[in-house]
Amino acid sequence: MSDLRKTLARLSSAEDFLKFLNIDYDETMVHINRLHILKRFHDYLKREGNTDAMDDQALQTLYVKLLSQSYQDFVVSDAVSEKVFKVFHQAMGVSHVSLEKVAVSAPKER
Repeated sequence: MSDLRKTLARLSSAEDFLKFLNIDYDETMVHINRLHILKRFHDYLKREGNTDAMDDQALQTLYVKLLSQSYQDFVVSDAVSEKVFKVFHQAMGVSHVSLEKVAVSAPKER
């Protein structure tokens, strides 16, 4: 594991990541949206695919870009509008039920 990855693995809060990556932020906004920012950051990283081959400099550049975008998403919008977590989709009536669960709960014919 690279030095950057080891350092990042020790960070635990949105504020830790923002400070480490030297991204300016509003403390109040991050306090309100910290979990949403980190979840969005995780989602953006997941879309990038395999970053294992990246060196520390390229990885840090990518992290700054994606965390900055995650932060900005909530500067210009809000958690309810961004719907990062499943609960916000369910609150809007959007839910996914597998066919297996429907089949199990359906009444059996006599």
